[in-house]
Amino acid sequence: MKILREVGITILIAIAVFVPLQLTVQSYTVVMSSMKPNFQEGDCIMVSKVSYRSSGPQRGEVVVFNPPPPNEESPHPFIKRVIGLPGETVEIKDKKVFIDGIPLQEEYVMAAPDYDMSAKTIPENEYFVLGDNRNNSNDSHSPPGWTVPRDNIIGKAWFTYWPPGKLGLVKHYNYPEMLETEGEVMVAYQSL
Repeated sequence: MKILREVGITILIAIAVFVPLQLTVQSYTVVMSSMKPNFQEGDCIMVSKVSYRSSGPQRGEVVVFNPPPPNEESPHPFIKRVIGLPGETVEIKDKKVFIDGIPLQEEYVMAAPDYDMSAKTIPENEYFVLGDNRNNSNDSHSPPGWTVPRDNIIGKAWFTYWPPGKLGLVKHYNYPEMLETEGEVMVAYQSL
């Protein structure tokens, strides 16, 4: 009887630990090279599924999402970096990405984009995403120019756990050039 009780308690503890973990984090293996040099094929990452419960993704964050049309037949979720937020205008020209006319400084990309994309306004509740391997990525610049609905986003890439040499937190970027402009706009509104 004592053994059954101990086994039962052990099972309950395991369930108490397992269920919250499954609801908050999930592991994924990178299967393509679209995020080089920051993620390689075969890298294993943990994704926080609760990061966006109270707020949406921010520019520079790496997200895992279920691919929208025309990619919905993919057997794997996609991993990309959030570049454009809802309501912003994104344009790619002269080997740079522009958000509302401001060029982003992107030291994390494998190479500057060797393509142009005309200005596109991001729909409400959708995000413009690009791979860090700009010239080898099926992403929001690819025809027909898809964006990611908020509901498709599984979570924020949080931690790399394989291979052991890459063990650590996933690096997300912010863009001082955008923060300075947003601050100027806020000051202008406050002074009215």
